[in-house]
Amino acid sequence: MPPTSRALLDAWWVDRFHDPALEYRRLLAELFGTFLLVTAGAGGAVVPAATHVAIGRVAAVSAPGLTVLALILSIGAISGAHLNPAVSLAFAARGDFPWRRVPLYVLVQLVGATLAIVVLWALFGDVGSLGATAPGPHIDGLQAAGMELLLTAGLLTTILGTASRAQNIGPISAFGVAAYIVLAGLWSSPVSGASMNPARSFGPALVNGDFSKFWIYLAGPLAGAAVAVGLARLLRGPGGRDPLAARAAQGDSSAG
Repeated sequence: MPPTSRALLDAWWVDRFHDPALEYRRLLAELFGTFLLVTAGAGGAVVPAATHVAIGRVAAVSAPGLTVLALILSIGAISGAHLNPAVSLAFAARGDFPWRRVPLYVLVQLVGATLAIVVLWALFGDVGSLGATAPGPHIDGLQAAGMELLLTAGLLTTILGTASRAQNIGPISAFGVAAYIVLAGLWSSPVSGASMNPARSFGPALVNGDFSKFWIYLAGPLAGAAVAVGLARLLRGPGGRDPLAARAAQGDSSAG
């Protein structure tokens, strides 16, 4: 595409993004997407407790990763498919997502996560701790928080890296993100549950009325996001100057 045509396309896309009449599309996509993600993640604990049919750890950690894969491919062009407050904050800190849009994104992500737990509770009752994330046996809170920091730093590095101009691979980036989530869960879920997502842990904490361990899943992922943003700056320089990264972060309200 000639440079002039590319510039015109970028200007048109930015205009569409800043059209407030289209914001509901992004928020609805984030709410429903987070609902599906947390249903898959928490369901891995709730369903076997309710049915007495075991779900192996491989299946339990693969389900959220595959759900993220499907959601990025299906709603990524609408909202960016953040599905995670840490992702929204990282994109904003990187300069690829407006800070003024972060509060509503985070709000609908928390609402979507809570609705997922309410639906699981309505379907199966108060079983499986409603999928609450917690440190594993013989793991203390600081160890779990440190693991969440490490895992989230890796996740956000993957997300920010595949959204950069040098490595933007479009929809294929969904496979990289999904693969990371599955692999992280395979080796680390016995330590912290491999949440990497404050919304994922917020839903069960709210419905259970128990926030005693939530600090782990807030502090760890947010610190991990900060590490990933700092690393991205060292590796690729300041953000906020790459239209491809901005599209990956913000989606395209005209999609569909």
